[in-house]
Amino acid sequence: MATIIIHSNVLNFDQVTTLTRALGKPEKHTTHYRIERAEPPAPETLDALRNALQLDINVLPEDFDPKAVKLLISDMDSTLIAIECVDEIADRVGIKDEVAAITEAAMRGELDFESSLKKRVGLLEGLPTHELECVYEERLELNPGAETLIAGLKQKGISFALVSGGFTFFTERLKAELGLDFARANVLAVAEGKLTGGIDGDIVAAHTKAEYLLELCDQLGITPQQAIAVGDGANDLEMMKLAGLSVAYHAKPAVRTQADTQLNIRGLDAILDFLEA
Repeated sequence: MATIIIHSNVLNFDQVTTLTRALGKPEKHTTHYRIERAEPPAPETLDALRNALQLDINVLPEDFDPKAVKLLISDMDSTLIAIECVDEIADRVGIKDEVAAITEAAMRGELDFESSLKKRVGLLEGLPTHELECVYEERLELNPGAETLIAGLKQKGISFALVSGGFTFFTERLKAELGLDFARANVLAVAEGKLTGGIDGDIVAAHTKAEYLLELCDQLGITPQQAIAVGDGANDLEMMKLAGLSVAYHAKPAVRTQADTQLNIRGLDAILDFLEA
């Protein structure tokens, strides 16, 4: 049986009618609706319904067991939080547009992530480190539903790991503030209270994120099938392919097409819908 999830607490008459004709009758299931049918619908059918009804609609992979999930691993920039930190840091020296264009191309998979990150960080040379605190306090916002998701995972005993091609300055603060279990990111090189334009240690790139997922699974004594991976950019795909369930959150087109599921309208709390048995 295919389980189809409609990520909405309320459906109007037209939405119910259209869904029933296309997929089967939706039934209320806690905070969302589900349809059970013999075969999963074609991807193009789902895309058409998503667009026409402005709803997030997903099919659970047949081998995904929500009761077995013990880890959620998430990207940070534009996933857990609503900004790209490097772009906002660049705004402090008046080069946001230049850096943001590189970031966007890298997230679409058009540029090599490691070389593009080195270029962006290099442009920040000489910036006083106190400007990072300004970005954290004045610009950083959680994406909708983030705190509800984290609370829901804690209730279910599911660990939350934050992994980012961004910077530890932000991931460590979020880890402490939100009570996250794990975090890994890049370390900005600093000398005499200013950014040097470099990164200390190895860069957290696509393969690093995948390796971190496997490392955490080993540490927790679980398999990757018991993990959910959430991301929005091309550098998240390797980790997402390893997980038992991958979620493209307001993601680039290339990521949406390769992920198991996608959320384009709802907030992060909609991920909890996948975990209801």
